[in-house]
Amino acid sequence: MRRVKRLDEGLRLRIESEDDLWVLSQVCGTGCLVGMLSHRRDSTTGRTKEDGRAKSAERKPMWIVLESSETAFQPFTDNLRVHGVIKEAKLDIGSHHTHVISSGDEIELTREGGLSRVDSALIKEAISSGRKARSGLVVVENDEVLIFEVAVHGIRDVSQFNLRGGGKRTGDSTAVRNEFFEKVAKETKMVFPDEMPLILCGPGMAREGFESLLRGLGAQNKIVNAPTTIGGRSAANEVLAEGLADSLLGEHAIVEQVRAIEECLKRVSTDGAVTYGMGAVSDAAAQGAVETLVIEAGLLRAEEGRSDWEPIVEAVESSSGKVIQASTEHDAGKQLQGMGGAIALLRWKLE
Repeated sequence: MRRVKRLDEGLRLRIESEDDLWVLSQVCGTGCLVGMLSHRRDSTTGRTKEDGRAKSAERKPMWIVLESSETAFQPFTDNLRVHGVIKEAKLDIGSHHTHVISSGDEIELTREGGLSRVDSALIKEAISSGRKARSGLVVVENDEVLIFEVAVHGIRDVSQFNLRGGGKRTGDSTAVRNEFFEKVAKETKMVFPDEMPLILCGPGMAREGFESLLRGLGAQNKIVNAPTTIGGRSAANEVLAEGLADSLLGEHAIVEQVRAIEECLKRVSTDGAVTYGMGAVSDAAAQGAVETLVIEAGLLRAEEGRSDWEPIVEAVESSSGKVIQASTEHDAGKQLQGMGGAIALLRWKLE
């Protein structure tokens, strides 16, 4: 995401990647004014044919500012839909309209009185992060391969391949396994283009042979081969939490979120300096004890509870604490959601 210019009550932004759309889905909430070049049918351009039927009205490009009432966004897709009522345009003011925002678009975001602190912080983070490449993450074991796509704010299941007992039945387990890995390597090369970096991980040595197969097929991807202590989906989480692929993912927001949440959960299990729940976090923030608050981004913008969290966030920041606005599009984010949506690492343990 790139800031084009500052406005009196907002910003003009250029959307540079699909990952920026997650940020916009959070900040373009109810009441946000969203302006962009869009198209609208001009009914005055319709003409009547001789048989009495009207031609469809011409769609004209125009700058349209609408007041958002609803957003529709599916992670790992290439557009964000913002629904609302037209506030500024050449025609149809007061009518409903939908902006379809994609990578490459320029938009203006404003609110009466200016953007909120939490919205400005999330946008600032996206601007400073720049354009981060998505990565493929492949968990390789002797009889199973899991394929994921890792974005700045989430992780997506792509495919799962299993080898179940084929070698035992045929008596030539090596040949069956080799055939299995060759098939999966071809699928992996088709899924991830050469410019997308790959992380191969797993608890054994099968990932080494899998990398050789990919190279043999002509894959030019940058590859990081990371050993893990466990297999399955947990291996993907270990890569993120333990920094096993920081050369590719070290600056991704998802890494910061996962590490912070995992540290919180570790302290919960050891009765350490951590707390969760609005009341407990509020008390800790008032004492200046919160070092890092990890909070679900949507919780700061929900109609119910939003006003309760805003002073807590301000208290954390005023005592030099850090606030991480987390996504729920990864396993750690779902764990955070299950604990009420917010958890805090403390500077000291509270009695």
